[in-house]
Amino acid sequence: MRESALEWFERLDGLPVVGFHIDSAKGLAHEVDWHAHGRAQLICVESGLLTTRTHHGTWSLAPGSAGWMPAGEPHTVAIDGPLRGWGMVLAPTLCHDLPADPCVIGISPLLQAVALRVCEWTPAERVTSRQQHLVEVLLDELRTAPRQRMHLPMPRDRRLLKIASQLLADPADDRSLAQWAAWAGLSTRSLTRHFREETTLSFSHWRQQARLAEALRQLSEGRPVADIAHGLGFSSSSAFVTVFRRHFGVPPGRYLARAAQGLDPPRGLASPAASG
Repeated sequence: MRESALEWFERLDGLPVVGFHIDSAKGLAHEVDWHAHGRAQLICVESGLLTTRTHHGTWSLAPGSAGWMPAGEPHTVAIDGPLRGWGMVLAPTLCHDLPADPCVIGISPLLQAVALRVCEWTPAERVTSRQQHLVEVLLDELRTAPRQRMHLPMPRDRRLLKIASQLLADPADDRSLAQWAAWAGLSTRSLTRHFREETTLSFSHWRQQARLAEALRQLSEGRPVADIAHGLGFSSSSAFVTVFRRHFGVPPGRYLARAAQGLDPPRGLASPAASG
């Protein structure tokens, strides 16, 4: 990313949209702690994996995904291994009819082409008439972009959040529903009812999707399927592949191959097909 682009994350004057290329040979040693920016962000991952947490939940951006972050939205960022893609920051004045919450969106060929053109612009104080025209095309594409279900929703209740946070820290933890309830000071019935109310997923489905989110991260690092299956508590490699295929529509290798070709994943985390 150009140093000149970094200052525009907080500047509200000048060029309404500033783009940049992302080409990092290694990931971040530590997760970037909670922070927010003055401008909205759109980050498209072409290779690698970027994970961000917000108060709404956790998003995993695998290859072919683009994440939208509204201006002023607190979030964290974690990058595991090399990352390549592009991004842009948009002035809040452009975003009144764009998504108000963080989300993952599909990138059309036109949006991709315009975004790459924006990434070549030199940040400046004024926008030319041609740049303004491309900005309008960009905004129109963002307004109509389909949302992808790559979201792992987080509960709000402090006791449920305690459980969810522990499972994200250690997805292989195989304590039973009753054990988790006792650990958090809940009845099993309350845990079951409130977890679904606050996340729209059953506890078992949420836990499985937390494991799949971690599996995506490890797959992007090139770890063998057998190691991932064992480390995440699956009974065997075939059991892991079966669950992965049921949730994402394709086995792990094909999922990453499709993403590397710029094709949308057949399904995402928390999709209706995955949760049924």
